[in-house]
Formats: sequence, C-alpha cells, structure tokens
Amino acid sequence: MVKLFDDDPISRPLTYPGRIPETSGVLLDDAYAPLKPAGSSPGEWRAAGEPLSALLAHRGCRPLSARHRVVAVGSNAAPSQVRRKFLDRGVCGVVPMTLADVPGVAPGVSAHVSRAGYVPAAPIEAPGETSRLFVLWLDERQLAALDLTEPNYTRTTLAHPLTLEPGLHFPPAFVYEGKHGCLMDAGRRPRRLTSQRALIRSLLEETPGLSHLCGDTPDDFVATVRDDTVRAAASRLLQARPRPEVAAG
Repeated sequence: MVKLFDDDPISRPLTYPGRIPETSGVLLDDAYAPLKPAGSSPGEWRAAGEPLSALLAHRGCRPLSARHRVVAVGSNAAPSQVRRKFLDRGVCGVVPMTLADVPGVAPGVSAHVSRAGYVPAAPIEAPGETSRLFVLWLDERQLAALDLTEPNYTRTTLAHPLTLEPGLHFPPAFVYEGKHGCLMDAGRRPRRLTSQRALIRSLLEETPGLSHLCGDTPDDFVATVRDDTVRAAASRLLQARPRPEVAAG
C-alpha cells in the first residue's frame, strides 16, 4: 500500500493539485494500492494481492463494466482529494484510478478562484499533443457526488478515445469543462497548470489590481480569498484578463 494522504488541497490550498500517484492504483478509503497490469483487460489487473474484478466484488462494489470513466486534469487525480470529497458526502471510497494517454487535451488554468482558495485546473485544447492523465472509474453514486463538487464545471465527453497502459483502447471518457474559460500566459497561449505557489505568484505580478486586493504573496492570497466578497472580486479580475475560448475535447 502507498500512502498519499498527508495533504489535500481543500485543507491546504497551496498543495493543489495534491499528491499525484506515480502509477495506476485503487483508492481504498484511506490507502492507495498500486494496480499492476496483468491480462488483456483492466479487470484482470492485480491490486492488494488479487485481480481488480475480485477486489471490487469482495467489497460489494460495482464492476468496471458498470462504471463511468472520468479524466482528471487537476486535483481529482489526487487520492487525498477524491477521498475527502467522497467522505464528506458519505459515498464509497473505493475507486480504480488508471493512467491513460489522452490526445488533444492538457491541464490548463481556470479563470476563477475556488472556495478552498486555490486557482484550479481546467482542460485546454492541445492539438497534436497527448497528455498522461488519470482516469477515475466511478459508479453512479460516486459520479453524482463528484458532480456536486464541481459547480464551476460542466461534465462533458471528450472527442477522442483513451489508451490505457499497456495499449488498451477505450471509448471517449467524461471530463469537467470549465465554465469560466481558461487563463493565457504572457505569449497569449493557454496557460499550463504549474505548482500553485508559482501560479499565484505570477498572477499577483501580472494581473492589475490583484495584489492590491489579495496581498503580495501566495499565502496572503489564500488567506484573503476565504472571504466570499474578495474571492468573487479576485475571480472577476482573472476573468478580465485576455483568455482563449473554453476548451475541452
């Protein structure tokens, strides 16, 4: 078992997007079991000493064939964040999480500030590129619960199929598309997601009025935007910056 729960971005915003695993695995409430490919379907892959299909059945969970695939471009790839979201809503915390090659999409930056205080990710179009991202396999209750945690996003379907390791192809998956558009960098290209401290520091330097409103440091920013009025004003300043069209497969 690999522990990845020292931080979650909701309680520690500057750790966003959280601790991302290095390998596919299964979230088992407060642990993360690495998932090892074995066979021609993910259900045959092994975690915690047994095939994934058996692991799910033994815990009374829905099989992979009855689950929805959701691509995570931000903190939904962090087991600590997914655990926190499902625990807060009384939903089962057993979630297969598989790495996949996702064409045409990359993690960008949404033009809003979250209630927790971080500036979150949103998918951007990346023609000709392939991103290595996590795919969550969710049952109906988990998907409904995750929808409730994403009021600033619309769940939509990507245009292209996924390729899971090792070379398994699946139909297009869901992704959460930002409602507020995405930020651009100094070259007027869609900004790519970076560490939260670096991102907030650059936004404070580049966005007129933002440092006056939120202070000069990332820590100041996180502290001040906990106020609803300040957070809404900060989001408006971000949305006033030049930005590309909302983009996701």
